[in-house]
Amino acid sequence: MEYRYLGNSGLKVSVLTMGTFTFGGRGDFAMVGNHGVSEARRLVDLCIDNGVNLFDTSNMYSLGRSEEILGEVLEGRRDNVLISSKARMRIGDGPNDEGVSRHHLIRECERSLKRLKTDYIDIYYMHEWDGRTPLEEMLAALDTLVTQGKVRYVGCSNYSGWHVMKSLAIADRDRRPRFVTQQIHYTLEAREAEYELLPISVDQGLGVLVWSPLAAGLLSGKHRRGQETPEGSRQFAGWSEPPIRDEEKLWRIVDALVEIGAERGVSAAQIALAWLLERPGVSSLVVGGRNEAQFRDNFAAVELKLTDQEHQRLHEVSKVPFIYPYWHQRNFAKDRFNDADLALHKDYALD
Repeated sequence: MEYRYLGNSGLKVSVLTMGTFTFGGRGDFAMVGNHGVSEARRLVDLCIDNGVNLFDTSNMYSLGRSEEILGEVLEGRRDNVLISSKARMRIGDGPNDEGVSRHHLIRECERSLKRLKTDYIDIYYMHEWDGRTPLEEMLAALDTLVTQGKVRYVGCSNYSGWHVMKSLAIADRDRRPRFVTQQIHYTLEAREAEYELLPISVDQGLGVLVWSPLAAGLLSGKHRRGQETPEGSRQFAGWSEPPIRDEEKLWRIVDALVEIGAERGVSAAQIALAWLLERPGVSSLVVGGRNEAQFRDNFAAVELKLTDQEHQRLHEVSKVPFIYPYWHQRNFAKDRFNDADLALHKDYALD
């Protein structure tokens, strides 16, 4: 296993994080998985044995059951691993059962701690933007949780570029805990993060964790052009994320992944993960799996290094258009680009 610093922090995380989205199987999450304690324990043991040190969950996954199961299987070895959890999404019918208000965040953190059977959460993510709660209130609540020792690092997830930068600016101004990471959706099929989120991460020292790095299995090689949706997959069960806006482009990407994988004697999934691990700012990929075979296949991607020619093949089938102002900057500012600018532009000829 490889370990990387989480942004500008001193915390090292494994380049693969275990996602616990499949733990619990309550509500809509049953479409993804329904691992109970014994199944979860086997998979967690496998991940620890292969060097994974970060386990990701949320208060909303299976209505808290994911946290309960993770807390149970990590009991007795919690101090040897890292746990990340999240709050913001609606978790009940009450008027304060969502958002990042001081009331909601402190209450939900304390509930998560009980379910996880721990005194602290290593990384606490704001799971989604809340435009109705002042950022000053959110950051003050996080400051309280950090000061009390209940949270060690804070991050955001699913924010836009201006959301991230405004949060960082207010944190700096008010001397509140600063985000050290953002968890985002970023794949060969969905490279929009290169417009703003990756450059911000490079410039501001945020470690990037990628959720659903195989696009909910669509980039695994099991889904192919013109074939029926595989039985047992999320899509077969009716799962609708991520949205696919250009299906033909998706299949061109899958074709390239399968072809390169066949040439290298590895799975298409390993090629997709290896590509992400070489992207700017990426600290770790949050991988989930229904069985040991899927996790073992993911582990093998850590040692896989793509050639320049393979990178170019994948870039050609997945590149994003230069929307404004990026086409204008390429015309007039390319001789002044810094590392953050190149998080978007580095794959494209600058001559």
